[in-house]
Amino acid sequence: MGPQPRTITVEQPFLRTGCSLGEGPLYDPRTSTLHFVDIECNKVYSTPFRLGPFQLYHLDTRSSEIKVEQFEEPLTCLSLRKDGGLACTTAKGFAVVEDGPTLRYLSQPIPEEHQPFTRFNDGACDSKGRYVAGTMASKDPYIPGQLYIYDPADNSSRVIDHGPFTDSNGLGWSADDRTMYFTDSLVNKIYAYDYEDGRLSGRRVFVDALSHGLLAEGTYPDGLCIDNAGGIWSARWGGSSIVRYTPDGAFDLQVVFPTVLNVTACCFGGANEDQLYVTTSHCGACGGDASRQAQFPDSGHLFVVDFSGQFKGGKWRHNFTG
Repeated sequence: MGPQPRTITVEQPFLRTGCSLGEGPLYDPRTSTLHFVDIECNKVYSTPFRLGPFQLYHLDTRSSEIKVEQFEEPLTCLSLRKDGGLACTTAKGFAVVEDGPTLRYLSQPIPEEHQPFTRFNDGACDSKGRYVAGTMASKDPYIPGQLYIYDPADNSSRVIDHGPFTDSNGLGWSADDRTMYFTDSLVNKIYAYDYEDGRLSGRRVFVDALSHGLLAEGTYPDGLCIDNAGGIWSARWGGSSIVRYTPDGAFDLQVVFPTVLNVTACCFGGANEDQLYVTTSHCGACGGDASRQAQFPDSGHLFVVDFSGQFKGGKWRHNFTG
């Protein structure tokens, strides 16, 4: 076994947002705004789950003022638009966020017969402004998670990897745009692909997260981001942490949040791109055990980790051109 990874412990949240399923942090350097979503937005944890309305947060990182917009369907991930504003995936497909707030759909490519059983989850845009996003698997009826791409140049969408995947999660690109990383959560793997002009090939395992023997079974990789040295930062659902992997897949650093159970996603931001913004979820989200919230009382809040002088964000996702 190689050297043990360095560990950083973060004790206090930056903002007590109380999200049910906080996800999709996205920093806009043009406005110093952090955008993120609450996919479930359920404040009373009971059975059956009662969902909605769903929330989109806009945090001014200079003043800490926050604006909240509500939608009747979940926004699952976000992208900056080239000329300002936001694009997104929702459960149903690819859309742009307009004033109101309202959604204007661009494409809803999930087959109609599958729509009651699966949804889009995480995604990001490549350097040409094409939106790549993955769907969630269904057990009964069986529907595999798949990867889709939407190209605003010709308003087309198609499946680019039929999987089968479990819960499609964090994805992004290397600095040269030739490698795409993609997380298949429930098998605990991050894949790497050769990427060229919206086409995938050569899928391979970049990280088998449990193979290092340092992470507990029953914990899973969720959202990711990439720093300017090519390091992959992978949030751990159920694992109270974020793990950094070097460009060759070595377990390099662990950021531990002892008062949180489910760490969902992260991104760098701030004036120097050296502040790591971290979203989390309530312990009862996604069918979890709400009684564990007493043990992990900051689950659902927003965290910020100061990495000035250590790490900076890379260019791993791009603006949507639609």
